[in-house]
Amino acid sequence: MPSTRPAGLPGTIRHWIGGEATDSADGRTFDVSDPASNTVYAQASAGGPTDVDRAVAAAKATFPAWSGLSNRARATTLHHIADEVEACHEQLAQFESYDSGLPITQARGQARRAAENFRYFADVIVALGEEAFRQGEEQFSYVVRAPVGVAGLITPWNTPFMLESWKLAPALAAGCTLVLKPAEWTPLSAGLWPRILADAGLPAGVVNIVHGIGEEAGQALVDHPDVPLISFTGSTDTGRHIVRSSAQHLKSTSMELGGKSPAIVFADADLEAALDSVVFGVFSLNGERCTAGSRVLVEWPVYEEFTRRLAERAERVKVGPPSDPATEVGALVHPEHYARVLHYVETGIKEARLAAGGRRPDHLPEGNYLQPTVFADVSRDARIFQEEIFGPVVAIAPYDDEAQAVALANATQYGLAAYIWTSDLKRGHRIAHAVESGMVWINSHNVRDLRTPFGGVKSSGLGREGGAHSIDFYTESKIVHVALGEVHTPRFGAGDPA
Repeated sequence: MPSTRPAGLPGTIRHWIGGEATDSADGRTFDVSDPASNTVYAQASAGGPTDVDRAVAAAKATFPAWSGLSNRARATTLHHIADEVEACHEQLAQFESYDSGLPITQARGQARRAAENFRYFADVIVALGEEAFRQGEEQFSYVVRAPVGVAGLITPWNTPFMLESWKLAPALAAGCTLVLKPAEWTPLSAGLWPRILADAGLPAGVVNIVHGIGEEAGQALVDHPDVPLISFTGSTDTGRHIVRSSAQHLKSTSMELGGKSPAIVFADADLEAALDSVVFGVFSLNGERCTAGSRVLVEWPVYEEFTRRLAERAERVKVGPPSDPATEVGALVHPEHYARVLHYVETGIKEARLAAGGRRPDHLPEGNYLQPTVFADVSRDARIFQEEIFGPVVAIAPYDDEAQAVALANATQYGLAAYIWTSDLKRGHRIAHAVESGMVWINSHNVRDLRTPFGGVKSSGLGREGGAHSIDFYTESKIVHVALGEVHTPRFGAGDPA
């Protein structure tokens, strides 16, 4: 059952370089398909080094003028961009849902969040002050920020438009110009940026978009000597490769990578609230989210009850066409990814007890659909416990006490997020400090304040973005020292020549 085809779909998705839509220099394209039926509906320009070079040149040419504007002037443009995003939010949501398989109700939420990102960073850049230091009566020192230059942004295929806005907004606010390389599986909504940005009054060449395969367009952007900064969201393996490639030019990198986040449920927790959070946290966005609580660790006294109830809820989750407002889990993004997730399901059946799902829903004979899947009694050495699946699949394991809960939570290479459910707040804080992750929620699902740092530890990434941390990343800090009085420098070589 295919999704309803939105109105206004383009037949061709082209690059946007220097304010103009353009084909690839060599004329190459690639297919773009609908994950609900895997039918090709458009062609996208396949960029390479020549296209990236043109985009970088355009960004470099506009950098002096854009970076030279006052913070207030750039903030005004960001607010105009937010207005334009909100004005086309329904078309944006339909495009996002159709292209990525995301349920339409969740796609609408992503559109709102994208506009919020621009408004937030407009406010940040106006309010942000600098540091100053006074050393008695002798010296005064102050910090000035300068935008880094041309930023290279490489974004993923899950919630693509929102995650593009997450990088675009702080880069523009900081005064950078940029080249965006959207994910090749979901280029459709990125095709709305040219109209949005132009209508908002952003000067041509400040933002440039090059579509293409990661190994070609993405690699060319990473390798370009005039791009001093790379912000990447995606898989850990790709992130490692980008860091290695960036080392040649000593580029600044921000890597938001994979996760295998634990949700730790103690016997004294509000089990109803914990269950709602776990189900939503791992099955919303089709399970294709880096912060998904895909490992559920449950204290033994409530393990059997919680596992049974989680399995029952998973079986009742409504899987359907992304365009149906009643759908809770839509189609996985691409046949290659769907096959990868199914391979993990097959692996899990050998490693653990299948408690729910693990199959294609009977009413959806085509498309990349999977009933939310629950594996119980999962050992810490199992692949489905250790490796990121990035789909609607969850592994449950029991534990005896607090120490074992922490040990299990930390028993993977990842450290992005963690969720803790307990009525003992002292214990909640202890666990939060002991768990190796960049972000922790206690008795809460994934609700994030835009002012807070976002990122992980271990194999989940490098650096932090979010709030003022994003501005730190897109700018260089310079310290200026000024003498306030007589300078008393030791006078080497000033002695009597005799």
